[in-house]
Amino acid sequence: MATELKLTLKEGDPAPAFAAATSGGGKVSLADFRGKHVILYFYPKDDTPGCTKEACAFRDHFADFKKQGAVVLGVSTDSVKSHDKFVGKFKLPFPLLADEDKKIVEAYGVWGQKTFMGRKYLGTHRVTFLIGPDGRIKKIWPKVKPEEHAAEVLAAL
Repeated sequence: MATELKLTLKEGDPAPAFAAATSGGGKVSLADFRGKHVILYFYPKDDTPGCTKEACAFRDHFADFKKQGAVVLGVSTDSVKSHDKFVGKFKLPFPLLADEDKKIVEAYGVWGQKTFMGRKYLGTHRVTFLIGPDGRIKKIWPKVKPEEHAAEVLAAL
């Protein structure tokens, strides 16, 4: 289904800085989390089957991530209003970043051509970055299986 994505960032690179509006009316930037592990997961669309499974898996492991001192941030190009509905419906305990101007997806290289049922279009690829307390990328998951992914990320912490 997905087209191959050529990631420009590599493990060990400094994570691109960002600031964005979040679900719940907040605003966050990467600098807010200096000194912590940040799990930055990019997903295509709120309340779609794969994205819901992935978000709920992060929700279900959230206490474990917290114990490890890690922060979970979901990013898509959906609006804050869309994120608020998604968070409310599935009781997500972490913020979703609204990247409507596509600055974050482009900075991280996860915006690109995709193919679905023979149709080509531009969209967000499902990619996760683990950013270390020093602001550098510790690990990248370019191919994510929504159901198992949160457990994989937890194991990497």
